[in-house]
Formats: sequence, structure tokens, C-alpha cells
Amino acid sequence: MAAFHLYLDSADLADLQTCLPHPAVHGITTNPTLLRRAGVTRDGLPELLTNAIKLGAKQVQAQVHAADTDGILADARQLVRQFNPGQLVIKIPATRDGLRAGAELSASSIPVTYTAVYAPEQAHFAGQLGAAYAAPYLGRLEDSGVDGLALIGQMQSLLAGTETRLLVASIRSRAAYLALLQLGVGAITIPPKLFTELFDHTATLDAERGFLADAAALGGV
Repeated sequence: MAAFHLYLDSADLADLQTCLPHPAVHGITTNPTLLRRAGVTRDGLPELLTNAIKLGAKQVQAQVHAADTDGILADARQLVRQFNPGQLVIKIPATRDGLRAGAELSASSIPVTYTAVYAPEQAHFAGQLGAAYAAPYLGRLEDSGVDGLALIGQMQSLLAGTETRLLVASIRSRAAYLALLQLGVGAITIPPKLFTELFDHTATLDAERGFLADAAALGGV
């Protein structure tokens, strides 16, 4: 069974530094909205991603800033050449032109994530075209009145037998994270604030303090 991939969804280096390095984290996902919120320009994107790799990210993901096939390909290739093979995953919205461009990139061994996946057929196309990931947005699906978990479960079934992982984004709670694990999705990206909730359990920290107090009382070297 393929290893699960946990990503952090942020373009804020200070927030990333509160979580990294950590061996449970596979990588970092970004998009233009996150970059804008963090005050990162397009010219500053390679530096942000390089710093994330220095913090231990095995893969980083960045989205193209073009909508037509030729523009997507030019944008993607300009970004990729600044990283070692496999380090950078190119994020492309799952549009008609996006699928066309992504298929060409995948055929050239450049990993691709089709993002803004809202329909099961989009996930199916991602698998057929050799994408590394297909990224549905759980929270946004539920905001629209859709049963997000059921739809993501359907997407997961359609990807069976392919090398494409679902990379589920827009995760807002620990309960949602655990529900996705039950579905067997291959990857999840979470905001740094949820990382704290998942990794810093109060009862465990309380127990640790008790153990350390008793260890200190034992004395010794």
C-alpha cells in the first residue's frame, strides 16, 4: 500500500516554521490566494518553496498563473527548472486547457496536481492522464450543500487502479481529517493551525509532564 502524504497548506513561512521540520509532513501546498494573503510575490515564490525544502519538505506544490494551454506549459516549465526533478509539483485547475497541458507535463515526468476538482469525472480524467494528485476541496463542497465526504469517496473509487492520489484540501477540523483517513484517501493538505490540533493532544502533554516530574523525583545521573 502506498504511503500516505500529509501536506501543509500555507505560503506563510513563519507559520510553516511552527510545524517543520517534522517527519510526518511530506510537503507544502500553495496557491495564488495563499501567496497573496502571505504577501509573497510571484518573484518571491521560488525562495519560499526553497526555504520549505530546507525545512524538510520532500515536495512543494505551486500553481500556474495562466489559463490557456500554451501559457500553462510555459509557466510550469519556468517554475520546474528551478528545482530538482520531482521536488516541485505543478498545480493546474482541472479545466479543459488545464487537463490538456497537464497531460503533456505528466508525459514529460513532471508531477502534476489537478486542483479545484469538484466533480467525479474530473478525478477520473486526472487518473487517466497520469496526474500525481487530484485535489477536491472538502470544506467548499460542503459549503455548496454537497455531501463532500460521499463525493470524495466516489472520486476515490474512480481512482482505484491508477497512480493518482486524492489530495484533499479545505480541511477545517480534526473530525474531517479522521473521516478522510477512513475513506483511505492518499493525501491531505491541512492549514498549520490544524497541525497543532492533530499533534498536540492535551491529555498526552499532561501525561508527559507527570512522567517527567516522576522521572525528576527518581534522581540519578
